[in-house]
Amino acid sequence: MISPSTTHLVLIPSFNPGPKVYDTVRAALQYWHPVWVVVDGSTDGTREGLQRMSEHHPDLHVIILPHNMGKGSAVLHGLDEAARRGFTHALTMDSDGQHPAALIPAFMAESARQPDCMVLGKPVFDASAPGLRVKGRQVSNWWANLETLWAGIGDSLFGFRVYPIEPLRAVMRGQRWMRRFDFDPEAAVRLCWRGVRPVNLAAPVRYFSVEEGGVSHFRYLRDNALLTWMHARLFMGFAARLPWLLMQRLIRLAR
Repeated sequence: MISPSTTHLVLIPSFNPGPKVYDTVRAALQYWHPVWVVVDGSTDGTREGLQRMSEHHPDLHVIILPHNMGKGSAVLHGLDEAARRGFTHALTMDSDGQHPAALIPAFMAESARQPDCMVLGKPVFDASAPGLRVKGRQVSNWWANLETLWAGIGDSLFGFRVYPIEPLRAVMRGQRWMRRFDFDPEAAVRLCWRGVRPVNLAAPVRYFSVEEGGVSHFRYLRDNALLTWMHARLFMGFAARLPWLLMQRLIRLAR
Protein backbone atom coordinates (compact mmCIF):
# COMPACT_ATOMS: atom_id res chain seq x y z
CA MET A 1 0.00 0.00 0.00
CA ILE A 2 1.46 3.34 -1.07
CA SER A 3 0.75 6.33 1.15
CA PRO A 4 0.13 9.46 -0.95
CA SER A 5 2.80 12.10 -0.54
CA THR A 6 1.74 15.60 0.43
CA THR A 7 4.97 17.18 -0.86
CA HIS A 8 6.18 15.26 -3.92
CA LEU A 9 4.14 14.26 -6.97
CA VAL A 10 4.83 12.66 -10.34
CA LEU A 11 4.01 15.01 -13.22
CA ILE A 12 3.66 13.61 -16.75
CA PRO A 13 3.17 16.00 -19.69
CA SER A 14 1.52 14.12 -22.54
CA PHE A 15 0.92 14.92 -26.21
CA ASN A 16 -0.35 12.22 -28.59
CA PRO A 17 1.72 9.44 -26.99
CA GLY A 18 -0.43 6.57 -28.17
CA PRO A 19 -1.35 3.60 -25.94
CA LYS A 20 2.10 3.62 -24.28
CA VAL A 21 0.85 6.36 -21.97
CA TYR A 22 -1.40 3.89 -20.15
CA ASP A 23 1.56 1.62 -19.38
CA THR A 24 3.55 4.66 -18.27
CA VAL A 25 0.83 5.85 -15.90
CA ARG A 26 0.19 2.37 -14.49
CA ALA A 27 3.92 1.93 -13.87
CA ALA A 28 4.16 5.31 -12.13
CA LEU A 29 1.16 4.50 -9.92
CA GLN A 30 2.82 1.23 -8.97
CA TYR A 31 5.65 3.18 -7.34
CA TRP A 32 4.21 6.56 -6.30
CA HIS A 33 1.06 8.46 -5.32
CA PRO A 34 -0.11 10.91 -6.51
CA VAL A 35 0.49 10.89 -10.26
CA TRP A 36 -0.67 13.78 -12.40
CA VAL A 37 -0.94 13.80 -16.20
CA VAL A 38 -1.20 17.05 -18.15
CA VAL A 39 -2.82 16.24 -21.50
CA ASP A 40 -1.36 18.84 -23.84
CA GLY A 41 -4.07 19.03 -26.48
CA SER A 42 -3.84 15.36 -27.47
CA THR A 43 -6.03 14.28 -30.38
CA ASP A 44 -5.20 10.55 -30.39
CA GLY A 45 -7.93 9.45 -27.99
CA THR A 46 -5.65 9.24 -24.95
CA ARG A 47 -7.36 12.23 -23.32
CA GLU A 48 -10.58 10.26 -22.98
CA GLY A 49 -8.72 7.09 -22.01
CA LEU A 50 -6.82 8.84 -19.23
CA GLN A 51 -9.98 10.46 -17.93
CA ARG A 52 -11.64 7.04 -17.72
CA MET A 53 -8.53 5.69 -16.03
CA SER A 54 -8.64 8.44 -13.39
CA GLU A 55 -12.19 7.43 -12.46
CA HIS A 56 -10.77 4.17 -11.08
CA HIS A 57 -7.59 5.59 -9.55
CA PRO A 58 -8.14 8.24 -6.85
CA ASP A 59 -4.41 9.05 -6.86
CA LEU A 60 -4.39 9.82 -10.60
CA HIS A 61 -5.24 13.41 -11.53
CA VAL A 62 -5.67 14.40 -15.19
CA ILE A 63 -5.40 18.02 -16.35
CA ILE A 64 -6.72 18.78 -19.84
CA LEU A 65 -5.30 21.62 -21.95
CA PRO A 66 -7.57 22.58 -24.87
CA HIS A 67 -4.80 22.70 -27.47
CA ASN A 68 -1.13 21.80 -27.79
CA MET A 69 1.04 24.37 -26.02
CA GLY A 70 4.37 22.54 -25.70
CA LYS A 71 6.05 20.46 -23.02
CA GLY A 72 7.22 23.38 -20.93
CA SER A 73 3.79 24.99 -20.91
CA ALA A 74 2.18 21.70 -19.90
CA VAL A 75 4.65 21.29 -17.05
CA LEU A 76 4.05 24.87 -15.90
CA HIS A 77 0.29 24.31 -15.79
CA GLY A 78 0.88 21.28 -13.60
CA LEU A 79 3.33 23.14 -11.36
CA ASP A 80 0.92 26.02 -10.83
CA GLU A 81 -1.87 23.71 -9.70
CA ALA A 82 0.55 21.65 -7.59
CA ALA A 83 1.74 24.80 -5.82
CA ARG A 84 -1.85 25.81 -5.09
CA ARG A 85 -2.37 22.41 -3.46
CA GLY A 86 0.73 22.74 -1.30
CA PHE A 87 3.16 20.43 -3.13
CA THR A 88 6.83 21.43 -3.01
CA HIS A 89 8.49 19.08 -5.54
CA ALA A 90 7.58 17.43 -8.83
CA LEU A 91 9.20 14.51 -10.64
CA THR A 92 8.72 14.95 -14.38
CA MET A 93 8.77 11.99 -16.73
CA ASP A 94 7.82 11.43 -20.36
CA SER A 95 4.56 9.74 -21.27
CA ASP A 96 6.00 7.40 -23.90
CA GLY A 97 7.45 4.75 -21.58
CA GLN A 98 11.12 5.61 -22.10
CA HIS A 99 11.75 6.61 -18.49
CA PRO A 100 12.27 4.09 -15.64
CA ALA A 101 9.27 4.28 -13.31
CA ALA A 102 10.95 1.84 -10.92
CA LEU A 103 13.43 4.59 -10.01
CA ILE A 104 10.76 7.05 -8.90
CA PRO A 105 11.11 6.17 -5.16
CA ALA A 106 14.91 6.54 -5.27
CA PHE A 107 14.71 9.93 -6.98
CA MET A 108 12.03 11.12 -4.56
CA ALA A 109 14.08 9.93 -1.57
CA GLU A 110 17.13 11.82 -2.83
CA SER A 111 15.00 14.93 -3.26
CA ALA A 112 13.70 14.57 0.30
CA ARG A 113 17.30 14.32 1.54
CA GLN A 114 18.37 17.40 -0.43
CA PRO A 115 15.19 19.45 -0.95
CA ASP A 116 17.00 22.55 -2.18
CA CYS A 117 18.56 20.62 -5.09
CA MET A 118 17.24 19.36 -8.40
CA VAL A 119 17.71 15.63 -8.93
CA LEU A 120 18.64 15.02 -12.56
CA GLY A 121 18.51 11.67 -14.30
CA LYS A 122 21.69 10.82 -16.18
CA PRO A 123 20.68 8.43 -18.98
CA VAL A 124 22.26 5.04 -19.50
CA PHE A 125 21.62 4.12 -23.13
CA ASP A 126 21.15 0.68 -24.60
CA ALA A 127 21.34 -0.48 -28.20
CA SER A 128 17.88 0.96 -28.93
CA ALA A 129 19.14 4.56 -28.66
CA PRO A 130 19.49 6.34 -32.04
CA GLY A 131 23.17 7.18 -32.51
CA LEU A 132 22.49 10.58 -34.01
CA ARG A 133 20.43 11.66 -31.01
CA VAL A 134 23.02 10.38 -28.55
CA LYS A 135 25.76 12.37 -30.29
CA GLY A 136 23.53 15.43 -30.58
CA ARG A 137 22.81 15.52 -26.86
CA GLN A 138 26.55 15.50 -26.16
CA VAL A 139 26.75 18.84 -27.94
CA SER A 140 23.86 20.25 -25.91
CA ASN A 141 25.40 18.93 -22.69
CA TRP A 142 28.72 20.62 -23.48
CA TRP A 143 27.00 23.97 -23.97
CA ALA A 144 24.91 23.58 -20.82
CA ASN A 145 28.02 22.88 -18.78
CA LEU A 146 29.85 25.84 -20.29
CA GLU A 147 26.88 28.12 -19.55
CA THR A 148 27.00 27.06 -15.89
CA LEU A 149 30.81 26.81 -15.61
CA TRP A 150 30.54 23.07 -15.07
CA ALA A 151 28.20 23.31 -12.10
CA GLY A 152 27.45 19.59 -12.43
CA ILE A 153 24.67 19.05 -14.99
CA GLY A 154 25.18 15.41 -15.95
CA ASP A 155 22.66 15.52 -18.80
CA SER A 156 20.75 18.59 -19.93
CA LEU A 157 18.06 16.88 -22.01
CA PHE A 158 16.90 13.88 -19.98
CA GLY A 159 13.43 14.72 -18.67
CA PHE A 160 13.32 12.25 -15.77
CA ARG A 161 14.13 14.58 -12.87
CA VAL A 162 12.82 16.09 -9.63
CA TYR A 163 12.43 19.86 -9.44
CA PRO A 164 11.76 22.08 -6.44
CA ILE A 165 8.53 23.69 -7.61
CA GLU A 166 8.84 27.30 -6.47
CA PRO A 167 12.29 28.04 -7.96
CA LEU A 168 11.23 26.52 -11.28
CA ARG A 169 7.97 28.48 -11.37
CA ALA A 170 9.89 31.67 -10.62
CA VAL A 171 12.35 30.97 -13.44
CA MET A 172 9.58 30.26 -15.94
CA ARG A 173 7.42 33.20 -14.94
CA GLY A 174 10.43 35.48 -15.31
CA GLN A 175 10.78 34.97 -19.07
CA ARG A 176 8.83 33.78 -22.12
CA TRP A 177 10.97 30.83 -23.17
CA MET A 178 11.16 27.19 -21.94
CA ARG A 179 7.67 26.42 -23.23
CA ARG A 180 8.41 23.69 -25.77
CA PHE A 181 11.21 21.19 -26.43
CA ASP A 182 13.70 23.69 -24.99
CA PHE A 183 12.22 23.21 -21.51
CA ASP A 184 14.51 20.55 -20.03
CA PRO A 185 17.96 22.01 -20.84
CA GLU A 186 16.95 25.60 -20.16
CA ALA A 187 15.37 24.65 -16.83
CA ALA A 188 18.60 22.96 -15.70
CA VAL A 189 20.80 25.91 -16.73
CA ARG A 190 18.57 28.64 -15.33
CA LEU A 191 18.05 26.82 -12.04
CA CYS A 192 21.84 26.50 -11.71
CA TRP A 193 22.07 30.24 -12.23
CA ARG A 194 19.52 30.62 -9.46
CA GLY A 195 21.70 28.58 -7.09
CA VAL A 196 19.78 25.30 -7.26
CA ARG A 197 22.47 22.63 -7.19
CA PRO A 198 22.15 19.60 -9.50
CA VAL A 199 22.40 16.07 -8.12
CA ASN A 200 22.84 13.36 -10.77
CA LEU A 201 21.49 9.81 -10.56
CA ALA A 202 21.96 7.22 -13.30
CA ALA A 203 18.80 6.03 -15.05
CA PRO A 204 18.33 3.62 -17.97
CA VAL A 205 16.41 4.92 -20.99
CA ARG A 206 14.73 2.83 -23.63
CA TYR A 207 13.71 3.88 -27.14
CA PHE A 208 10.74 1.89 -28.43
CA SER A 209 10.42 1.03 -32.10
CA VAL A 210 7.25 1.84 -34.04
CA GLU A 211 6.35 -1.85 -33.88
CA GLU A 212 6.57 -1.67 -30.07
CA GLY A 213 4.27 1.34 -29.96
CA GLY A 214 7.01 3.95 -29.78
CA VAL A 215 6.03 7.52 -30.70
CA SER A 216 8.50 10.37 -31.19
CA HIS A 217 7.65 14.01 -31.78
CA PHE A 218 11.32 14.97 -32.14
CA ARG A 219 12.08 16.63 -35.47
CA TYR A 220 15.77 16.94 -36.20
CA LEU A 221 15.76 20.23 -38.12
CA ARG A 222 13.02 21.99 -36.16
CA ASP A 223 14.15 20.93 -32.69
CA ASN A 224 17.87 21.32 -33.31
CA ALA A 225 17.15 24.84 -34.58
CA LEU A 226 15.20 25.46 -31.37
CA LEU A 227 18.09 24.15 -29.27
CA THR A 228 20.58 26.30 -31.17
CA TRP A 229 18.51 29.43 -30.54
CA MET A 230 18.10 28.41 -26.91
CA HIS A 231 21.86 28.05 -26.37
CA ALA A 232 22.46 31.38 -28.12
CA ARG A 233 20.11 33.02 -25.58
CA LEU A 234 21.69 31.16 -22.68
CA PHE A 235 25.20 32.08 -23.79
CA MET A 236 24.24 35.76 -23.72
CA GLY A 237 22.86 35.26 -20.23
CA PHE A 238 26.01 33.39 -19.28
CA ALA A 239 28.22 36.26 -20.48
CA ALA A 240 26.23 38.74 -18.39
CA ARG A 241 26.53 36.51 -15.30
CA LEU A 242 30.15 35.46 -15.82
CA PRO A 243 31.71 37.41 -12.88
CA TRP A 244 29.13 36.00 -10.46
CA LEU A 245 29.49 32.48 -11.88
CA LEU A 246 33.27 32.65 -11.59
CA MET A 247 32.94 33.68 -7.94
CA GLN A 248 30.56 30.82 -7.24
CA ARG A 249 32.88 28.39 -9.03
CA LEU A 250 35.82 29.50 -6.88
CA ILE A 251 33.75 29.09 -3.73
CA ARG A 252 32.83 25.52 -4.72
CA LEU A 253 36.46 24.65 -5.49
CA ALA A 254 37.57 26.05 -2.12
CA ARG A 255 35.21 23.80 -0.18
